[in-house]
Amino acid sequence: MHELTTADRLAIHERLAMCAWALDTGEPEAFAGCFCVEGVLEWDAFEEPLRWQGRAALHHFAAFLRDLPTSAGRQHHITNTVITPGEEKGQAFARSYVNVALRQGDGPHQLYVMGWYEDTFQYEAGKWLLARRIIMDWSGPILKNFAGQSGERVARPMPPPLWPIRYDK
Repeated sequence: MHELTTADRLAIHERLAMCAWALDTGEPEAFAGCFCVEGVLEWDAFEEPLRWQGRAALHHFAAFLRDLPTSAGRQHHITNTVITPGEEKGQAFARSYVNVALRQGDGPHQLYVMGWYEDTFQYEAGKWLLARRIIMDWSGPILKNFAGQSGERVARPMPPPLWPIRYDK
């Protein structure tokens, strides 16, 4: 295992922020550019986990959310990030809380997503990029240590407005 420098850790935090800003300001190219060329995004919250691989698929994901009228005013809040080095030089892992707030007129605003990211970073083309991101709900295995929680994955149906977010090309 190798050590990450302070500069590496700051660059990874910056990439996390850039990714959120790109999604929340409707910039699909910038969002896709936060990932490696063959980067993977997985959304493991629904009955059937969703997956996008490669920049075209990632662009589709971000463009779909940009074009969804109910997405305007969305903000991703990423906190409590823990970064660890990978086994190989140029690899790192990050685990972060993610909350997504959705603006509702003059308020009160809605907490739309409560979960976490499992991120794998790769140093590619002179910068830290996402090789893989898994979006997880704050339920199931992460809560297994609490009374009354089974630790089993809790999947929910995908809301119909999100059905076209799939990318099958």
